[in-house]
Formats: sequence, C-alpha cells, structure tokens
Amino acid sequence: MAGETVLLDVGILFAAVAFAGLIANRIGQSVIPFYILAGVIFNPYVLGSLPDIVGADVSLLGYDVLAELSAIALTETDFIHIGAEIGIVMLLFFLGLEFNLDRLIAAKEKIGKAGTVDLVINFGIGLVIGWVLFGAFLPAFLTAGIVYISSSAIITKSLIDLGWIANDESDPMLGTLVYEDLFIAIYLAVASALVLGGGDVSEAMGQIGIAMGFILALLLLVYFGTAFFQRSLETHSHEFTVLRALGITILIAGAALSLEVSEAVAAFFVGMAFSSTGHVHELETLLESVRDTFAAVFFFWIGLLTNPAVFADAFVLGAIALAVLLTAPSKLVSGYLGGQIYGLDERRSVRVGLGMTTRGEFSLIIASIAIAGAGIGLTDAVAQDIYAFAVGYVLFMSILGTTLMGYSGKIESLVVPRLEARSGSESGSRADDD
Repeated sequence: MAGETVLLDVGILFAAVAFAGLIANRIGQSVIPFYILAGVIFNPYVLGSLPDIVGADVSLLGYDVLAELSAIALTETDFIHIGAEIGIVMLLFFLGLEFNLDRLIAAKEKIGKAGTVDLVINFGIGLVIGWVLFGAFLPAFLTAGIVYISSSAIITKSLIDLGWIANDESDPMLGTLVYEDLFIAIYLAVASALVLGGGDVSEAMGQIGIAMGFILALLLLVYFGTAFFQRSLETHSHEFTVLRALGITILIAGAALSLEVSEAVAAFFVGMAFSSTGHVHELETLLESVRDTFAAVFFFWIGLLTNPAVFADAFVLGAIALAVLLTAPSKLVSGYLGGQIYGLDERRSVRVGLGMTTRGEFSLIIASIAIAGAGIGLTDAVAQDIYAFAVGYVLFMSILGTTLMGYSGKIESLVVPRLEARSGSESGSRADDD
C-alpha cells in the first residue's frame, strides 16, 4: 500500500488550516496570512527541527514531546503540490468568471494604460534592484519579475472575502492583473529559455512562439466557443456540472503547463469562456467551496516551502528589506495611478494601490526557475540567493498586502483627505493661472 501515513498527512494539513482560519475569523483578520503561517509552523524547517531548535529534552508520561511533535511535520507531497496547483487554477478561473471577453475588449484602452504604468514602474525598479544586488543582467531580469508581478490568486481571494469584487475599485485591479498575467506568460517563456538554456536566444524565441500560439488558441476558444461551453453544462445534475466544469478547466490548465505556459493564465481564459454562458451563478455557487478548499492548500504550500533559516543570511535579509522598502510604495503608487486612469475618486484609487501590493504564486514560479537553472544559466550561489530572496519576499508581501487591504478603512481615513486637499489646491492653482 502506497504511503501508510499519506492520509494522516492530509488530515494534519486540513486540521492546521481549519484551526488557522478559526483564529483569523475570531480576531477579524484575513485568513490568507494565517494559512501561510500555518504552513511555516508545520514545515520540516520549524516543527520538523523542533528538537534541534529547542536543544532540550522535554518528556511527558515517558514520551519525548519534541520528538513526537516533530514527527507530524509535513513535507511537499504530491497531494500538496497538486492541491496548490488546483488552488491557483480555481482562483484564476473565478477571476475569469468576473471578467468576460466583452468586458475585456471594452476596457482594453484603460487596461493597456494602467498595466503599462504598472509594468514600467515596478519592473523597472526590479531591474535596478536586481542589478544592484547581483551585477548581471539575468539575475536582474529574474529579480524584476519577482518584484513586479502581483498575486492574482491572493488578490482575487481577498477581493471576494472583503466584498470588493462588485465595487468600482475591482475593475482596475482585475484589469491590471489581466495585463500582468498576459505579460508574465511571455516572460516565463523567456526566463525559462534563458536560464535553463544557458542564454540560448533561439530557444527563448521558440518558447515565446509556443506561449503566444497557446494564448491565441485560448482567445479563439473564448470568442467562438460559447456554444460549446454552454452545452457542456446543460444538465440537471449538480454533480455533473461540477465534474464537467472541473474537467474542462483543469484539463486545459494542465495542457498549458505541459507546454510551459502558465496554468493560471489558461484557467483565467477558461473562466472567461464560461462567463459568457447562462451558468455563471450556478458555477459560482457550486464551485465556491472547491475553490476555497484548494486555495487554502495553496497558501499553506507557500508557508511549507519557507525555511526561516535562509533569512539569517545577511545578504538575503538585506535584499528582502531593500525590495520591500522600494516596491511596496511603488505598487501603491502604480495602483493609485491605475485607479485614476479608470476615473475613480481618491478613496477608491487608494484601495487599488493597497490591493495590488501583494506578491505570490508567480514570484515563486520564477524562483523555482532560478533553482532549476543552478549551474546552467546561473551559478549555484546566485540561484540559491534568488530563491531565498523570492520566498522571503513573497511571505512578507503576501502578509503585508492582505493586511493593508484588511485595514484599508483606517488607511483611507488618513491618506484620502491629504490627497483630496492636494488635488483641490492644484485645481485652484490651475484656475488662477487661467
């Protein structure tokens, strides 16, 4: 029988996230940082190393308490890894349900402007940070991707939890996420080819072609496939509705991943395809619990990969601090400007900035590319530093971003009056000049 303790490990995982969610709800906080911290606590670097960390023998009723506790530490099993992938897929699928193709086309100009502002500011700052830290183009290119891309999964989950998904501020946030996801699909193809191919430009161009072709095929599927997606859900059985929707979504996302195209981008397009059918409300109702269950696994997985010991390295700690100090404000600014491009007032524009601060899954994917390229396109030391930096940066920014969204009301009360006063004074100055 394969893995006698596998089911026990899964039980520990769900018990841990359930308890973390309970604590978060009791104190009125977002569940996301608590899911991540639960993963950190139960990972092999913390709970698994408890006897070494404490360095003392703690016995109770003849049992070595620390040894018993360390025995329930979890590692990244196939279930956890696949569950995390499904969590990303489901969160981006729901994002697609909220953002159909007609809406995307109608807002293309605003999306283009807001997304370009976001790209120029944050990717540009990332390149500078990467060059300062590593002094070479390829590590700088990877660092720029890590600090540029916001977390579609975490932001979507937060928008839903906070009830912002139906508000005006969700439009620039979702639009910018769409821009970022499309950009990152091409970026990942280039990064993978350069790092894993040792800088082979021709291989990079080939992978870009594959990514562009797959995205184009998905767009055509969304545009012409409404009748197919509508018929696929024509059933009176909730069971069949769930199975068919999951089958189509995960199959297409898996096909994308096998071609080294982002599964998240693919899931987003599938969600857009289903958004044009008459089954949107039904899908949201039936799949909500599936989404939230596997989303919890995804956030737990982030924590599970985090070794707090890497932050003891002075270089890594300094890199994380530098990136946080520069890129948290840069996302606040680019998000605020994105809200202004969409014609929002000061308060809602500030919310956009707060919401876009979070980094997450794509940054970790870039970090995994760095590790895979150790000894090929990157030296072992640089690859390890980039990975440690990315994990620590994501952990900090995911907690910071969700906290900023959770306390948006208090932040708005401090910031918005100043912005409105400045805006009013500028308007007055322009009137005087006229």
